[in-house]
Amino acid sequence: MLMAAIVLAATLFLPFVVVKPNRILQGQGRSLAESLAPWAGTALTLALLLVALSLIFRLPTGVKLVITMVSLAATILALGGAAHAQLPPGNSYARVSPGSGFWLLLFGLSLATIDVIARLKPSPQFRLLLLLIAAIVIGGIFASGILSEISVIKEYSNRSDAFWAEMRRHVTLALGSMCLAFVLGVPIGVLCNRVKWLRASALNTLNILQTVPSIALFGLLILPLGWIAANIPGASAIGIAGIGVAPAFVALVLYSLLPVVANTVAGLENVPREANDAARGAGMTDMQRLVSIEFPLTFPSLLAAVRIVLIQNIGMATIAALIGGGGMGVFVFQGLGQSAMDLVLLGALPTVAMSFIAAIILGALVDFSTSPGTEARSA
Repeated sequence: MLMAAIVLAATLFLPFVVVKPNRILQGQGRSLAESLAPWAGTALTLALLLVALSLIFRLPTGVKLVITMVSLAATILALGGAAHAQLPPGNSYARVSPGSGFWLLLFGLSLATIDVIARLKPSPQFRLLLLLIAAIVIGGIFASGILSEISVIKEYSNRSDAFWAEMRRHVTLALGSMCLAFVLGVPIGVLCNRVKWLRASALNTLNILQTVPSIALFGLLILPLGWIAANIPGASAIGIAGIGVAPAFVALVLYSLLPVVANTVAGLENVPREANDAARGAGMTDMQRLVSIEFPLTFPSLLAAVRIVLIQNIGMATIAALIGGGGMGVFVFQGLGQSAMDLVLLGALPTVAMSFIAAIILGALVDFSTSPGTEARSA
């Protein structure tokens, strides 16, 4: 009922697009019916009202999934069509931005789609298939050029080279810090499992690090990293500096340690005692047991840590732009400084998309890696 109400409100009462004289000034809202050609606007409005009704009535779950996914694609296509219809001819300064109705409609239909998928209890393979279908459809929509007149796409066209450079920097920050966190965190987790008195102090220290706000931690790292760059030969040559990528990278590593260490400890604790006893009986050393028995059984828990850390780092890497670390946050903060929300969206939307894709793929891999009767535990 709630999702149907959201779709109804977005369709009937809120502006679907906003037409602005330029990228900064406020614009005028247009409803869905007003945004498109009369026949198209009326037809899509009626179709979305029927979609809202379908969310109320009991229909086969598979049918509902098709309805919601097709509705999402139609809504995105309608946004592109509205941009082409509403732009004044020959005016290169005017912009058409998504309105609150579009965002609420996208939210309501996405929520309905997620709810339907959850009711289906899909296998990992099916979840990956749905992601692939969604990627193909969305990629096809972008490739068609129908979205070319939307304001955020125009911002991308004006900054495409910078966009991909910052995207690479963002991904490098997120993945690189995650990899280093595993190189450091897994041995710490093993040590905490072997030395019981160390566990509480190590996990408590990492918990305290997690409570420090990210901007504050970036700021705290400026002074020591600046001192290292100034006083240790060769440090500045490898990129260590008080501002830039170095403090952002170190901060992301520190934030990543808690999930890695905690999941390593939890996974090792979950190894059946019988497996270790059998390995000892076979004459295995501690290192052999760790590599051949414990790590394979701990793998689902470590993969769950990868999921947590990567999603966390993708989001937090956005803030790195505040200290010159680059990433998609460059566009977010430039847009905030210029009061250009389309530029903010250019940085925010890819970040959300990367987190969403990582969550689905890694969630499916966690399910694949978990054998029957074994649960990947997360501390």
